[in-house]
Amino acid sequence: MNTAKHYINGRWLESVGGQAVIGDVLNPATSELAARFCDATANEARAAIAAAREAFEHSSWARSPRVRAEVLLDFASALERRKEEIADVIVAVNGKLRREALGEIMAGVSELKYYAGLARNLFGRILQVEPGCYASLDREPSGVAAIILPWNAPVTLLVRSLAPALAAGCSVVVKPAHQTAVVNNMVLECIAGDSRVPPGILNSVIESGTEVSSHLCESPDVDVISFTGSTRVGKLIAQNTASTLKRLSLELGGKAPAVVFADCDMDATVAGVVAGGMVMAGQQCTAIARVLVEASVYDEFSRRLVQALKNLRPGFGNDPQAGMGCLIDIANRDRIAALVEQAEQSERVLLKGDIPGGELKNGAFISPSLIEVQDLDSPFIQQELFGPLLIIERFTDEQEAVRRSNATRYSLAASVWTRDGLTARRMASQLKFGTVWHNAHNRLFAEAETGGYGDSGYGKLHGIEGLNDFMQTKHFYFETR
Repeated sequence: MNTAKHYINGRWLESVGGQAVIGDVLNPATSELAARFCDATANEARAAIAAAREAFEHSSWARSPRVRAEVLLDFASALERRKEEIADVIVAVNGKLRREALGEIMAGVSELKYYAGLARNLFGRILQVEPGCYASLDREPSGVAAIILPWNAPVTLLVRSLAPALAAGCSVVVKPAHQTAVVNNMVLECIAGDSRVPPGILNSVIESGTEVSSHLCESPDVDVISFTGSTRVGKLIAQNTASTLKRLSLELGGKAPAVVFADCDMDATVAGVVAGGMVMAGQQCTAIARVLVEASVYDEFSRRLVQALKNLRPGFGNDPQAGMGCLIDIANRDRIAALVEQAEQSERVLLKGDIPGGELKNGAFISPSLIEVQDLDSPFIQQELFGPLLIIERFTDEQEAVRRSNATRYSLAASVWTRDGLTARRMASQLKFGTVWHNAHNRLFAEAETGGYGDSGYGKLHGIEGLNDFMQTKHFYFETR
């Protein structure tokens, strides 16, 4: 049985200065024991932060871009070699489909290769202000970066912050979700044995509570926090870091609308909406949560969407015939079921998801639901539901589609489905979302920045801008006259 340990100052540890507390992780598809983890206290947090600060200040890591690039390339190769093994563990502790697990691992490989290239291209600039007077703008690593992660995509969400942090020359303290900490450790093993990485540059501390996270937020020795998770927790992090004025990168909740126009390719759009909404059983911040359909095709589209969702069969992650995995735990399954029951009292339920029996009865499985809602003040539109539950709405024209789409504080991602490229471009300019896709959804790349507005957070991940949160600019003035 795998037990995830802390990684501090180049060593795998069960605890620092005390008796280790061991927690259990259940397989959400079977409710059987899948892994264990060492549960940290502030002792481990303090030790990891101290190691990261010492390594950043006194090693050559921050001044060795070629070494960092080579380390990241070898990290990518090692991660790819272990992809099958890691995918099996993701399925066991997370419950997602194996093809989804492999997809996120390979996305992590791509991310590492991309930032390996950028590590050798961290250019500043020099300008002549007036004759003989110069300003040099030097790019430097920000210092110690804390990366706080959720459980839904343990490889992708780790690497998309870790890769730019290391490329920039930062030292790092990772705080993974306890449910998927064993996956986190397998990924870190792909770099932890590299002798070119000084002890303390990479650290990881696992917890099931909030003590470690609070310490990371409040410590003056942590310079940057990169957090992916709920809006509620993101706002708490912003409050808890105010006294030390840390730099924050927050990717928070989402409520992504898919805007469907009458001229869309209906078959392709139905398939795209199902894929975009049911990815990871709807447990993804960019997943489609709302489907806005033009009135003239609303009845036909909703009928087809109901049928497509009915045909999507939940199943075990290793079942190649399964169309969707399970939720992260029984409590979240029951939460979604209760939401659908609640909707039957106030809304029109077009498709009610069921908790399956048989071989799936002990797992956190529930089939998709589709609920018709028109009241923009409804909690089904205003709150992030995070599961296989889609909301469908009707609009009459482009102006109303924009108004309805923007009627939420969650502004992470959206998609527009139409054969008219000018309509899509016009909509994208008016939609207040950090990413807008045309006739596609969840198309994410290492090269292209993503990030939200409003309650979906701030800062950018991926791309060149993904480095900005881990770097700072120093102005050096000099004269030659």
